[in-house]
Amino acid sequence: MKNFSPLCSIVMLENLKTSTVNFIISHPGLSYIFVQESRTFQINSEYFALRSVGIKKEKKKNGLRLTESALSALEELVNVSCEEVDGCPVILVCGSQDVGKSTFNRYLINQLLNSISCVDYLECDLGQTEFTPPGCISLLNITEPILGPPFTHQRTPQKMVYYGKAACKNNYENYIDIIKYVFSSYKRESPLIVNTMGWVTDKGLLLLIDLIRLLSPSHVVQFSSSRSKYMPNLTPDYVDDMDGLYTKSKSKVRNRGFQLTEFAESLEFADEDKESPLMFTGHKLMCVQSDFAFRKTPRNRESHNRILRDLAVLGYLGQLQPPVPKPLCPLHGLTPYQVPFNAVALRILHADVAPTHILYAVNASWVGLCKILDDVRGYADGPILLAQTPICDCLGFGICRGIDMEKRLYHILTPVPPEELRNVNCLLVGAISVPQCVLKGQRGLEGTIPYVTTDYNLKLPGASEKIGARETEVTYQERPHPKPKFYRKVN
Repeated sequence: MKNFSPLCSIVMLENLKTSTVNFIISHPGLSYIFVQESRTFQINSEYFALRSVGIKKEKKKNGLRLTESALSALEELVNVSCEEVDGCPVILVCGSQDVGKSTFNRYLINQLLNSISCVDYLECDLGQTEFTPPGCISLLNITEPILGPPFTHQRTPQKMVYYGKAACKNNYENYIDIIKYVFSSYKRESPLIVNTMGWVTDKGLLLLIDLIRLLSPSHVVQFSSSRSKYMPNLTPDYVDDMDGLYTKSKSKVRNRGFQLTEFAESLEFADEDKESPLMFTGHKLMCVQSDFAFRKTPRNRESHNRILRDLAVLGYLGQLQPPVPKPLCPLHGLTPYQVPFNAVALRILHADVAPTHILYAVNASWVGLCKILDDVRGYADGPILLAQTPICDCLGFGICRGIDMEKRLYHILTPVPPEELRNVNCLLVGAISVPQCVLKGQRGLEGTIPYVTTDYNLKLPGASEKIGARETEVTYQERPHPKPKFYRKVN
């Protein structure tokens, strides 16, 4: 290091050929993801030198562009995080879809890690999660730079709850309750970045006001762009004067004798925090004008987001693969765990399913491996069905690869280590599904592919139900997509 001046940059190169990357690109239609585009500069010795280590020159307009307002906000937030007495600002980042919130968050995390050892991150965007599969509210402690898209850095959170859908529509209270539960684990030992969803109109804006009152951020970074719809500036005065979905404005509480709602009164914080006022604690608003370049349109946005969600699931499943240089192993060739019916409880999160059809819904599904406080032992046979959706810790995810009705066993494929699996006593099934490329691209099998069929009656109840769509400002009619036909477990 003594040979480099403070103005020098050091580039560390790592091999892209990890087992997770190899697993992702092994699926049809995904092999191009990490392929560089055709050259745009002349071929010379510099071109070959850079290409040999995976670096490619790009046109300036395609690079990361940060506006003056974004750079100013970044500089101030880094200074605040390093200079404050407690050094623990709570930074809430908000704005409509496709304005660069996620890119800003990654950049901010990396800038902070140049000066401090760790950053906490609260994920509140169900459809575009950064470190976990979709459909989760999570709290993470980040200690390493974030250098790629979400599917390249799936991590184990400190606290995670599986909501089970890519949007909170029609179940807002449960969404708020889960955020409240996860946020209660924040220890205020390092700065917290809060990522919020891009639904900021109508009820989405009211939910955001509730979140600001619930989390009491010290800074609110509000993104806007010339392409996004109008969103009022969330100044402290504006938040004070507006009702949320579950909280009342300051004027109503003060002047009309409103009591704090049950939602607010039930918040649980550490004893030392209870004396401070819960609501209407002022924040500093930082308005950022975005010049974020993107190729999505309202028409193709949902398709684009669905691909990213599938990639996040594939990135998580990539942890099942042996380390390079060992060859990839198809998922149906891996040995699943055997879980007795009476060892875990079941709950379908996103739909009402008749008890007689529960196992059909669980088979071949993406399942959250959770821990509930109730003791589910003592039931003779199972399956054990929960009457209500619990708010509980999710320890990871897996695929229910098959169900053995004779031995009354679930066969679960998961990268969660055995010592953690011992704590799992609940399986939650939501609208997040196993990517179609996993089911359709099962290599090494002859004849009919397990779990896949074209012979399906779309008139069956629930066969064409819309699932997992994020809130968008324009709703488009989705074509019904058949759900898989379930086969017995493949040996």
